[in-house]
Amino acid sequence: MADYDPDNIFAKILREEIPSTRVFEDEETLAFMDIMPRADGHLLVIPKTPCRNVLDATPEQLAAVMRTVQKMAHAVKTAFNADGVTIQQFNEAAGGQEVFHLHFHVLPRHEGESMRPPGSMGDFDLIAQHAEKIKSVL
Repeated sequence: MADYDPDNIFAKILREEIPSTRVFEDEETLAFMDIMPRADGHLLVIPKTPCRNVLDATPEQLAAVMRTVQKMAHAVKTAFNADGVTIQQFNEAAGGQEVFHLHFHVLPRHEGESMRPPGSMGDFDLIAQHAEKIKSVL
């Protein structure tokens, strides 16, 4: 497995070198809005410590991230009056991973509505509104 790249986009978000729309953070994790949302309220949860993915994460990193994933899943389900929640996580390029810092996607879902296709930039004003909606239920 390759080494962790401290210049990946999520590491830069953690260092606040590039902007993000933060929703929640604690000592170990950060949750922020995805800029290419596949559903309204789509957010990401990452550890604040370096690891590429599940394959090299410590049990402590995974436990911290999963606590926040669960908290965010409840929050987006409530904030968007969703019927369910999709949680996605990818490992290595062959597994679909594009950013090599452990991250989980949390997406509120509504019965009969498909996720939007990947790769389309979202409306930043709308993303900010969605972040406020999530924060209001936390």
